[in-house]
Amino acid sequence: MSPLFAPPAGARSPLPPARRALLLAGASAVLLGCAQPALAQAGAATGFPSKPVRFIVPFPAASATDVVARAVGQKLGDKWGQPVVIDNRPGAGGNLGTEVAAKAPNDGYTILWGTVANAISASLYTKLGYNFTRDFTPITLVAKTPLVLVANKAVPASSVTQLIAHAKAFPEKTAFGSGGVGTSNHLAGEMFNSLTGSGMVHIPYKGTPAAYTDLVAGRISVMFDNIVAAMPQIKSGQLKPVAVTSARRSQALPDVPTVSESGLPGFEAVSWIGLLAPVGTPQPILDRIHQDTLAVLALPDVRERLAATGAELAPGTPAEFDAFIRNEIAKWARAVKASGAQAD
Repeated sequence: MSPLFAPPAGARSPLPPARRALLLAGASAVLLGCAQPALAQAGAATGFPSKPVRFIVPFPAASATDVVARAVGQKLGDKWGQPVVIDNRPGAGGNLGTEVAAKAPNDGYTILWGTVANAISASLYTKLGYNFTRDFTPITLVAKTPLVLVANKAVPASSVTQLIAHAKAFPEKTAFGSGGVGTSNHLAGEMFNSLTGSGMVHIPYKGTPAAYTDLVAGRISVMFDNIVAAMPQIKSGQLKPVAVTSARRSQALPDVPTVSESGLPGFEAVSWIGLLAPVGTPQPILDRIHQDTLAVLALPDVRERLAATGAELAPGTPAEFDAFIRNEIAKWARAVKASGAQAD
C-alpha cells in the first residue's frame, strides 16, 4: 500500500480493501492526467519537425524579406532534415500574408517573416484581419537593414542636395516609387517630402520588384528601398545610390553618405525582419525554432552572405523582440499621423 494511504500503526483502516483499491486507482489516474500536458509539451519539440515547415513571406520573390528568408530557410532545412518551404503571399503592404499566417494552425509548421510593414500597418489601417501583437508570438528579430535612396541613372542628381533642387524644379517629373501605400519605402519618401518640400509624386506598386522595373526604365525617378533588395541593381550599375537612411553609413555601401549627414539631420528610417509564430504554438517548439535560428545566424557563410546584401544581423530573445515590436508600432504611428497616409 502507498504510504500516502496507509493507516497509523495498530489502527484499523476505516475503508474496506476494495474501496482503498478504487481510491488508489483514482489517485493514479489524476496524477497521470496532470502529467499528460507536460509530457505532451516536452515531447512536442522532440520530434519537431516531422514534416515540411512553411515560411510565409508576405512579399514577392526577390524582395528583401524573401532574400533573407531563403538564406535562413535553406540552412534550417539542412539542420532539421525537413524542407523549409517559402510561401510568398504578397499584397496590401504585407497584410495578406500576415493574415494567412495568423489563421494558420499553431503547431509550429507555419512561421511568419514579420517586418517593419506590420508595425506600420497597425496605425495605417483601421481594419485588419489580424492583430499583430495579439495573434502572434515573437521568436526572434533576425536583421535590421537601412533603406537606400536610389535613382535612375539619367536623373541629374547624385546627392540629396541635388535631388531636392531637381525635384523642386521639376516636381511633376520627379516621381518616387514604393512597394505599396504605407510601406516603409512609401513613408520614407513622404518624410523626405515633408522635410524638404520637394513635392515628389508617390507611385505605389504591388511590391518593389515591379517598382524596380519602372525605375530602371526611367518611368519613375527615385525610390527608397531596403538595401538588401537594392544592392543587385546598385552593383550592376543599373541604379545609382544617393544616400542611406540609417544613423550611420552602411558597411555594404561605405562610400554612400547618410541622409542625415547630407543636410537632413535626424532623418532615420530602418527596416527590419523577424520570425513570429501563431499565438498558442507550444513553447518547446518555439524554443527549438529560436535556438536553431540563432545557430544558423551564427554560421560564417550565412553571416557573410547576408552582410553582403547590407543586412545587419540582430538576433535576440523573444522578450527583446516583443519590446522592439511595440516600440516600432508606436514610432511608426507618429510617422503615419504626420504624413496623413491612410489605407483600408
